[in-house]
Amino acid sequence: MAHSKSRAADGKITYPPGVKEISSNISKEEMVRRLKMVVKTFMDMDQDSEEEKELYLNLALHLASDFFLKHPDKDVRLLVACCLADIFRIYAPEAPYTSPDKLKDIFMFITRQLKGLEDTKSAQFNRYFYLLENIAWVKSYNICFELEDSNEIFTQLYRTLFQVINNGHNQKVHMHMVDLMSSIVCEGDSVSQELLDTVLVNLVPAHKNLNKQAYDLAKALLKRTAQAIEPYITNFFNLVLMLGKTSVSDLSEHVFDLILELYNIDSHLLLSVLPQLEFKLKSNDNDERLQVVKLLAKMFGAKDSELAAQNKPLWQCYLGRFNDIHVPIRLECVKFASHCLMNHPDLAKDLTEFLKVRSHDPEEAIRHDVIVSIVTAAKKDLTLVNDALLNFVKERTLDKRWRVRKEAMMGLAQIYKKYSLQGEGGKEAANQISWIKDKLLHIYYQNSIDDRLLVERIFAQYMVPHNLETTERMKCLYYLYATLDTNAVKALNEMWKCQNMLRHHVKDLLDLVKQPKSDAGSKAVFAKVMVITRNLPDPGKAQDFVKKLAQVLDDDERIRNQLETLVSPACSCKQAQVCVRDITKKLGSPKQPSNPFLEMVKFLLERIAPVHIDTESISALVKQVNKSIDGTAEDDEEGVPTEQAIRAGLELLKVLSFTHPVSFHSAETFESLLGCLKMDDEKVAEAALQIFKNTGSKMEESFPHIKSVLLPVLQTKAKRGPPRQAKYAIHCIHAMFTHRDTHFAQIFEPLHKGLDLEDLDQLITPLTTLGHLALLAPEQFAAPLKSLVANFIVKDLLMSDRIPGKKTTKLWVPDDEVSSETLAKIQGIKLMVRWLLGVKNTLSKSGNSTLRMLTAILHSDGDLTEQGKMGKPDMSRLRLAAACALLKLAQEPCYHEIITLEQYQLCALVINDECYQVRQGFAQKLHKGLCRLRLPLEYLAVFALCAKDPVKERRAHARQCLVKNITIRREYLKQHAAVSEKLFSLLPEYVVPYAIHLLVHDPDYIKVQDIEQLKDIKESLWFILEIIMSKNENNSHAFIRKMVENIKQTKDAQAPTDAKINEKLYTVCDVAMNIIVSKSTTYSLESPKDPVLPTRYFTKPDKNFSNTKNYLPPEMKSFFTPGKPKAANVLGTVNKPLASAGKPIQSKASRMETASNEDSTSNPSSPQLSLACPPVSVPDGFIDNTAFLQDSDKPRGRKRGAASSNLDDNPSPKPKRGRKKAAAVDPEDQWGEESRLGDAQTEDEQNSPPKKGRRGRSTKAAAANQETPAKGRGRGRKKATPPPEEEDEGGEEEEEEEEEEEENMELKTKVGRPARAARRSTQRSECIWSILHSYFQTCPEATPALSWLCA
Repeated sequence: MAHSKSRAADGKITYPPGVKEISSNISKEEMVRRLKMVVKTFMDMDQDSEEEKELYLNLALHLASDFFLKHPDKDVRLLVACCLADIFRIYAPEAPYTSPDKLKDIFMFITRQLKGLEDTKSAQFNRYFYLLENIAWVKSYNICFELEDSNEIFTQLYRTLFQVINNGHNQKVHMHMVDLMSSIVCEGDSVSQELLDTVLVNLVPAHKNLNKQAYDLAKALLKRTAQAIEPYITNFFNLVLMLGKTSVSDLSEHVFDLILELYNIDSHLLLSVLPQLEFKLKSNDNDERLQVVKLLAKMFGAKDSELAAQNKPLWQCYLGRFNDIHVPIRLECVKFASHCLMNHPDLAKDLTEFLKVRSHDPEEAIRHDVIVSIVTAAKKDLTLVNDALLNFVKERTLDKRWRVRKEAMMGLAQIYKKYSLQGEGGKEAANQISWIKDKLLHIYYQNSIDDRLLVERIFAQYMVPHNLETTERMKCLYYLYATLDTNAVKALNEMWKCQNMLRHHVKDLLDLVKQPKSDAGSKAVFAKVMVITRNLPDPGKAQDFVKKLAQVLDDDERIRNQLETLVSPACSCKQAQVCVRDITKKLGSPKQPSNPFLEMVKFLLERIAPVHIDTESISALVKQVNKSIDGTAEDDEEGVPTEQAIRAGLELLKVLSFTHPVSFHSAETFESLLGCLKMDDEKVAEAALQIFKNTGSKMEESFPHIKSVLLPVLQTKAKRGPPRQAKYAIHCIHAMFTHRDTHFAQIFEPLHKGLDLEDLDQLITPLTTLGHLALLAPEQFAAPLKSLVANFIVKDLLMSDRIPGKKTTKLWVPDDEVSSETLAKIQGIKLMVRWLLGVKNTLSKSGNSTLRMLTAILHSDGDLTEQGKMGKPDMSRLRLAAACALLKLAQEPCYHEIITLEQYQLCALVINDECYQVRQGFAQKLHKGLCRLRLPLEYLAVFALCAKDPVKERRAHARQCLVKNITIRREYLKQHAAVSEKLFSLLPEYVVPYAIHLLVHDPDYIKVQDIEQLKDIKESLWFILEIIMSKNENNSHAFIRKMVENIKQTKDAQAPTDAKINEKLYTVCDVAMNIIVSKSTTYSLESPKDPVLPTRYFTKPDKNFSNTKNYLPPEMKSFFTPGKPKAANVLGTVNKPLASAGKPIQSKASRMETASNEDSTSNPSSPQLSLACPPVSVPDGFIDNTAFLQDSDKPRGRKRGAASSNLDDNPSPKPKRGRKKAAAVDPEDQWGEESRLGDAQTEDEQNSPPKKGRRGRSTKAAAANQETPAKGRGRGRKKATPPPEEEDEGGEEEEEEEEEEEENMELKTKVGRPARAARRSTQRSECIWSILHSYFQTCPEATPALSWLCA
């Protein structure tokens, strides 16, 4: 080495052989040539060549001179750099350069040359690569560790390499760069912040997106140097996060992005940083917390992340942010949930509880995103979400905001289509989400038109996709219908009915448009436009659009023709699609992408277009039913028992026969239905008969061969078939055949002559058939029917008891245990009523006689003969039949006029009958008649008596009936402004006079000033007034107050001279007035109208009489508590299995918004609102369906007739109160014919007679004065029954519906009414004699029967 130094001191430069001196005196080309030879020489040298190293030492020093380092030619600089790199390799570990400044210049020079790596297509690229490879392999830059400016050198090197890396470089370039840089980090003493920034800046998203290769290089470097660089990274985050020293680095603002990237690269880089994030999650700065939440969402949600398992405290702290006070933070947490569910199913359990809370969040956006998160995960893989998460989506289908409801409904629809329809998850997945189809259809019970339209769209696109091939589409519909629950079936039926109704409205509009212009025509068009508008979203805007559509139809004949084709009964599904496409294309405009008018037209076309059902579809559906009958269908594979599939298929055809009757007109279809008539299954045959009735109007002309085979079958069914089939057979003949009189006569004569009381089992079908013949052809059989009713029905059947009833304490038994004699008597009562309904006003005397007969049955508790032979269950059946018959007659104006007030009051008392099933069945008929606006308004007042029902459910149901009926009437008045002349019979407020009058004549109201009795009166009045006063529309409170004041100036028209009755009237008026005053703040305003009082109930006011006296005892005032009436939310009738009976429904205004949009028990059985009634308004928000506790309340039982005067002296002990949790509502527990009771009570306990005096009867008042009824305990309820509903199966006749309900009613007693007292047989005997006498007067040919009476 000493020798080499001496040689260097000589300054003589030795060049390799063949290389002349390299200086500034030669040309560039020559210099390049000579340098290449030098490069070649140094490349061939190795570290062991001591002589050569000494020989070329001066050349090495010469090449490091400024002449070369600053040479303007890049080729020269490149060759020099390659030489210098080799020199460092050859002379390692000690470089020939000792000056720190020179070393800095050399390495900065080499770094600058590395920029040449950027151009991979350059001719010199290989030399640049050689340079990189050389310095990386030798780790030449490690020499700089001892230099003061080493950080500057390294930083520049790093920047250069990150700048030049690109997608043209191969893996070797990438590897050498990583080797070069990692050696500096791993072997150096420290990493400066500047150098660290040079690496980390490539991880910032903005830089990452600009140069993906630089990001990959930094990522590889950090992975290689993780252990060495981790302390410097930790120090950086400590300074920024904990100490807030953001000035230490320009990357401080990107600190959270860097944490995410570093975690994704190597979690070990952040071992000491993650605990700092837990601290930051609890920061008081909202924005800072939000940034940390966003960061952790990505870290926890990453596909291969194990952070939640590795750092549980941080995970739990993060979950706490789901309940953060800052809305954007909660929103971010919810958005994260879908990624977490998809990538980490094991964390679903932790997320479930927090998502449950957020699904009830006050913020709409958060509730919406909860749905999106769950649905997104479920659509990826159903196993990722548990049932609880899906239940949250189900609950949100009842959210108060349309956006959330829509997202939930669409999400469920998409899940259903993927896993149930397309079967992607197998049978297990299909079973898991089998409830979705029911739930989606239940939403059709909601009153919002948006909800209904979305259900229709979901049905057409996801449940039974309309674009399927016909056979496949009908198969899909067939098995869907067979597996729906009862309420979903009703919703689907109603959907078809609504669409069919709208189709008829549009057809009517087309007919009106084609008529000549006139004022009357314009008014008719406007009225029809208004009707159509109510079937579209946002009726306010839709009205203008429908008007515009009417104008377009008037002007454009082509569009009119296409729309006529669309609404034609013969339109096929393919034709419908073409018409819809052509109409929308014609009305659309490319220049106007957003066209609200076109959107409205699309909504309308969606609803009226027959995209599922046409003749071909019905034929395919019938074939599918036949396959099930033949045993060749795939019923078992679809999970549907064959018998269930056949029944459902026939029911489906029955419903479609109402909405699409023309589609059934094919010989193949009718022949298949004929085959169904011969099946043993009664339900199948019944459905087939109904289909024939609905679709066979043109059978005689078009299908005579079918008619010739069908007629004998119908006649046989009418004579000897089951009662229901006999009924349908008669209606079939009436609907299908022109010579029906002849066919009726062929049936009537043998049945009339063959009536035999000795064989009661065979009597029910003939009575059913004769009853319907009396209804449909009263004039044809006028004389024989008159005799039949007087002689056979009244004298022989109703007035005699042949078979002693079973001695039992039960008040009700199932249908199959009812005696044949009782069933025959019920059919006899129905026959009388049908006969009267057929003849209507022509036989008024018979009407009076029948009414007296029915009231006599009620007077005698069902035992008309009073011989004591009848069992209590049979008597209950007859009381119910008589009461329902009275309601049926009251729906006809001619008979309503002759029903006396006493008969009306006696009929009303049935709602307080001792038998639970009688009360229930009667209330159902009452509700149905009122909903159809058939029963007069005074019958709505009957529900006031339900306030005394001892069963909480019954009171709750009665309240729901009132809400529904009052809402229907108000909506009807809004939609029919022209019926102002009928205001007296429609306006709900006019029920108040009837309620007051009914309570005045309540048999339990005996002592005028009795506090307990007045409290009952107050409860009954408030039962109705609470709902009526919930809205003060048009100052209705003042109107009611004026009405009560006017009543007080009159007398009771039923007993105008009875001072006690009139005192009762004024006392009840004072009770009503005090309720109004205590519950209203506007009662004192001017009444909008002068009320009109019913003259049948009240005398005309006496102008000379001013009744200002207060008739209430002073102690009554404490019972009138002030407070505003709670809103009668109609949607509560839909969503709540049962309201908290006996208590007002909690006002949502008094609760947090979070609770107001909660629906914790939404289940497939929840919808119960009848769909047959006019639409009603939708309240803002939905009712919380949380299960409630039921109280076994003190029975508010009715005291016997006229209770004893010493009642107050012997007070009964108050009953004990029990508490039971409400059982879940079963879909089969309909409020009508299919009600079932919980199984905790035995039948004997349920049906044993109650221990409290029964509702008094007006005729027993005198006898009851001698009795003191004992109070007993009300029995506990076992199961909540759903709200009342009106069944209107596909438009079937009301008579048929009610018949079906009565025949299928199998109810079990829950709570009995008080026990009956001794009868006054002499009064009843006189009443029965009077009735019979009137019948014989109206039927002279029956006079010989008087001898029987004497006997």
